Amino acid sequence: MSGQLLLSLDLPKTDQPDLTDFDRVVIGNSGGKDSQRMLGYVADLAAAAGVLDRVVVVHNDLGVTDTGRPVEWPGTRTLARLQSEAYGLRFEVVHREINGLYQQARQERHAFPSSSARWCTSDQKTSQAMKLVTRLVAEAGVTGRPARVLYCLGLRAEESPARARKAAVAVDGRSNSVRTITRWHPIHQMTEAEVWEGIHASGVPYHPAYGWGMSRLSCSLCVLSSWDDLVLAARLRPALVRDYLTLEREFAEQPNQKLAAIANFRSDFSMADVAAAARNAGPLGFACPRPDCTPVPIIDDVHDPFDPPPCPAHPGEFRTRLAAA
Repeated sequence: MSGQLLLSLDLPKTDQPDLTDFDRVVIGNSGGKDSQRMLGYVADLAAAAGVLDRVVVVHNDLGVTDTGRPVEWPGTRTLARLQSEAYGLRFEVVHREINGLYQQARQERHAFPSSSARWCTSDQKTSQAMKLVTRLVAEAGVTGRPARVLYCLGLRAEESPARARKAAVAVDGRSNSVRTITRWHPIHQMTEAEVWEGIHASGVPYHPAYGWGMSRLSCSLCVLSSWDDLVLAARLRPALVRDYLTLEREFAEQPNQKLAAIANFRSDFSMADVAAAARNAGPLGFACPRPDCTPVPIIDDVHDPFDPPPCPAHPGEFRTRLAAA
């Protein structure tokens, strides 16, 4: 869909693998802007190379809280599927079989993940995606040599010094005698402006949370998010905040003093701090597009932007406009 734009953003040849060399091309799609831009970029390259049938998009479902609220933004899984379908690509969803992110924190780790303990990524995302890779390799039926898999992730150098140091292309340590996995960061050198330029040119939908003011899309309450993003997310998802506050209190009261000492959501502030800031900022609500429509305050996390509720005051309209309530 965005092929003409992509031609002006081609990566240096040394950083752009030949897709025809691989038996399967796996694209990780979180539903966020960088994943979406990468998806369009790789899909266009695959179409030009005639290997769209080798491409599989994978979304990691991180589960729900014990009260049934998704830890990701509502509608993310639906969006990831719609984005894949827009390019005619196979779509797969993977998840941890035993516990989702919330239950793993509560029952296994007894702590929140952190920038230095990113088990949320390793356990909930990477390990699950690699199970899909194993299945795809078996499906490929390659004999006489290891199957070649290209695994694509939407990391960008601009995001952080750590990501800037990552190689654009590298052999993954999970390679073995059955499979050779090459990791590729196709949009590693793209700027945020270029990411949005490509998304808007493609016409493929992106998550409305960006329009609501979020700068990134991950878990709604991600430990790596900025303070401003977390406060806004808390205003948009107050019921999810209550579930995270329950975890924070439990962690602080546990008998393991070493873990109790790191009970807070983050080392520099707590979820209670985020909740207080959200309350001070005031409630938000959703209204229909009509300017005279009064927003319905957000009390529970029931607003799916891809299945918005009807407006009670204006038949035929749907509550899609965010406003102060």
